[in-house]
Amino acid sequence: MRALPRLMVAPNGARRGKADHPALPITLPETTATARACFDAGADGLHLHLRDDEGRHLLDTGRYAEALAELARTVPGMAVQITTETAGRYAPPHQRRVALDSGADMVSVSIREITEGQDRATTAAFFEDCAAAGIAVQHILYDRGDIALLCDMLPEALLRAPNLQVIHVLGRHANRQESDPADLDPFLTEMARRGLAPDWAACAFGRAETACLVSAHERGGKCRVGFENSLWHADGSLARDNADRVTALRRALAALPA
Repeated sequence: MRALPRLMVAPNGARRGKADHPALPITLPETTATARACFDAGADGLHLHLRDDEGRHLLDTGRYAEALAELARTVPGMAVQITTETAGRYAPPHQRRVALDSGADMVSVSIREITEGQDRATTAAFFEDCAAAGIAVQHILYDRGDIALLCDMLPEALLRAPNLQVIHVLGRHANRQESDPADLDPFLTEMARRGLAPDWAACAFGRAETACLVSAHERGGKCRVGFENSLWHADGSLARDNADRVTALRRALAALPA
């Protein structure tokens, strides 16, 4: 099962569009070109969102399979993780089918979304099916309540497995959201209290994205950067594109004491 990349880029997400930034990729050719540029800038993973012909968030097995094949051809050294985020458009049964049937070996899943209205047996079976298929599931955690939900819903063998993957989301998809490095504290405290030691990453919103990710790196985590979460550099200036954000973060990490 593939480990989390050390520096993953999330170039578009489900909500932003060209009105937010003209370099935000929408089409597959744009996403592929962005992936190539970010890989060249030092990102070793891509968090993949697709859009339909009207630019809306899309979860579709066929379109994912097409995108994965194109990315494997264009950026063969880059790990690709698909999202199952609903953005208010999809239900858990659809999410489960997309995760299992798209041909991806890395999938991002919100524990609160995939369990909504579902019984524990159904959810546990889904995670076991992913593990059996060699699919690395990164569990999206928005707060300590999500950690509790993960502990309730995930089979114990998967919860305590050394390859458990999570991402701590510092902040929310909200207008003028500004995250803070201290937002990471409750997550790490709760994980330690429960005796969990996952392969983890963080993402953060707003102009403090770089500071938050540097803090995550210093505390043993991995980083997810990009226009899904922030369009800005640490000095408040607008990034040129996603590769510009990757480069800025790499420089900030390289400046840390050895």
